[in-house]
Amino acid sequence: QDMSPVLIPPGYTKKYLDGEISYIKQRELILEAYESIRSRSDLVLCEGTGHCAVGSVVGASNAKVASWLGASMVLIANGGLGSAFDELELNRVLCEHYDVPVAGVVINKVKPDKYERTRYYIEKACQDRWDVPLLGCVPDRNFLGCPCLNDLEKLFGQNLVSGRDQRMRHYTVQDLNLVATSLGVFLEVVREKPTRTLYVCHSSRDDILLGFVNEYRRRTVQENTEPFEAAMIICEAGQLDPSVLSMVDSDDAPPILCVSESTQDTMHMIRSFTPKLNTDDESRVSSTVSHYEPHIDFDLLLKRTGHDDLVATAPKQGSPSPNDGLSA
Repeated sequence: QDMSPVLIPPGYTKKYLDGEISYIKQRELILEAYESIRSRSDLVLCEGTGHCAVGSVVGASNAKVASWLGASMVLIANGGLGSAFDELELNRVLCEHYDVPVAGVVINKVKPDKYERTRYYIEKACQDRWDVPLLGCVPDRNFLGCPCLNDLEKLFGQNLVSGRDQRMRHYTVQDLNLVATSLGVFLEVVREKPTRTLYVCHSSRDDILLGFVNEYRRRTVQENTEPFEAAMIICEAGQLDPSVLSMVDSDDAPPILCVSESTQDTMHMIRSFTPKLNTDDESRVSSTVSHYEPHIDFDLLLKRTGHDDLVATAPKQGSPSPNDGLSA
């Protein structure tokens, strides 16, 4: 409860504007939650949602909440120069309005080939215009935005039919392949494409599904072959013959997920999906920590927020290359 003292589900804004939800009660819940965590912590990190004005309609924007707590603000923007700085300026002005000090700026998801230029000019602009330091400049790494099969289970509200032990395996959007060919052509594609490919197929193509499963079994028993790491999503699965599904539901089958959506909707949902970090996905969490830590000056962040006593225990920022840890 202390982690999210005020939740804003659908209909909340209307109730607030109709006077059914109290502004004072909201503020009390936030302050009580903050004090509860602060009393047993060396440092409290408050995560805002979106930009600094989010929550304004219910009188609790990120900037305003920071002013209630007496907290400093770290502004974060995605990579770029002009557009990134413009975005930062909009947020900085609102912080200034509520008398919230800006501790620093972090630029996220910077294209590796533009890393040095972005870091130099954003740092120069922030220092010259606002006298605010650049705390970090983090190069993009595609893997950190790749969903694993467990993420797709949550996205579609379905569980894997088979291959459940592989649900933490990740796939990129580039790994996504819609099957609309004959079985013979499909099997040629399966043998030529990278082994970690995510195939999307309509339930009317049970020949494709069974061919996929048989190819997995053939490759599994064959010696000196690459591990077969492909998975398949069956669309409009309610139309699938139950007898075919029973042949797939076994321990010696690849990961298969049955969904109710059409192939077009399924492809769109996956392409537009951004998975959230969660504790179950240890691989991606570990990769995220090791990727971000060297690119952020935690000592400077602590000093800028009045926590000099914690500097000795903070992770040390090295001098990373923009390409450090970019392999998937």
